[in-house]
Amino acid sequence: MRYRLAMKTTTPCALLSGCLALGLACGDGAQGGPADASPDAGAPDAAASDAQPADGGVPDAAEPPPESFERIEIAAGGLVFDARAAGPEDGELVLLLHGFPETSFEWRDQLGALGDAGYRAVAPDQRGYSPRARPTDDDAYEISLLVDDVLAIADALGGARFHVVGHDWGAAVAWGVAKLGEDRVRSLSAFSVPHPDAFRQVLADPTSCQNEASSYFDMFVMPDYADVLLRGDAFGLRFVYAGLPDEAVDEYLSVLGTREALSAALAWYRANVADRMLRGGELGNITVPTLFVWSDGDTALCRDGADLTADFVQGPYRFEVIEGVSHWIPELAPDESTALLLEHLAAAP
Repeated sequence: MRYRLAMKTTTPCALLSGCLALGLACGDGAQGGPADASPDAGAPDAAASDAQPADGGVPDAAEPPPESFERIEIAAGGLVFDARAAGPEDGELVLLLHGFPETSFEWRDQLGALGDAGYRAVAPDQRGYSPRARPTDDDAYEISLLVDDVLAIADALGGARFHVVGHDWGAAVAWGVAKLGEDRVRSLSAFSVPHPDAFRQVLADPTSCQNEASSYFDMFVMPDYADVLLRGDAFGLRFVYAGLPDEAVDEYLSVLGTREALSAALAWYRANVADRMLRGGELGNITVPTLFVWSDGDTALCRDGADLTADFVQGPYRFEVIEGVSHWIPELAPDESTALLLEHLAAAP
């Protein structure tokens, strides 16, 4: 099945290799990035000025929409994870894992829908993103430890069995959870990132576009690259967020806007990527019911890795392509993402 949506701004990660490697000299007018701002961007807009109260006071702020989730803390594996959750506590547990450089807020549209459907949906801010789950050693972000975090979180929530959902790096972790915890995982839903063994193959294939599309790895593994992304009011990091709504960018910057936090998030790359290849051995075949969703506007992940993923899933498998959407599938195609999730979860044993 194919889902057609209006094209969103494409993921700028690949563009970073050409414009941030030596500093924040991104090309003038880079599509969707902060460089699009006019030289007069700082001047007050006439219409905006007319909207000011006559007494010179501050206009009343619009009431924010009510959140469809609750905030919780999860003590697991000696760490404390901040999380968003929705749904009855006795519902089937669904763990939703965010990508880089996002937080659990990525799943805001899915949490309420899953909760309304009777699931206990929980999206943690993962290792490095939660302040009380932020080791300083890069080795503490090795993928097997990130997988262990998810299993420990499930234990803390009483989830003897659970569904796991992930996007971007969260998908990479979710693939590992589905393999190493296959006796506990009811279903796997992975967005954007293919099976790690498929991804490894296309990275090494000279006929694939994937190695070039992953050229930004070379920068993200640099020890001090957080400083580059945060320079100039986080210009580089804001560039990565091109295409996302302002409310999401504000939320992510509130969590990752310090060197300590962003460096911890980037440690996922430093611990698991070397020479533009994934560290570690092969993961092996997945046997749990699996949904994989890829989008054809994703400039960071090529189609061949998505197609190859089927070779590494032995259980029930569903592959969906959302057309006209960039890398940020759960946020830019929330209705389609939620519908696919609900269908997949309901079909799992």
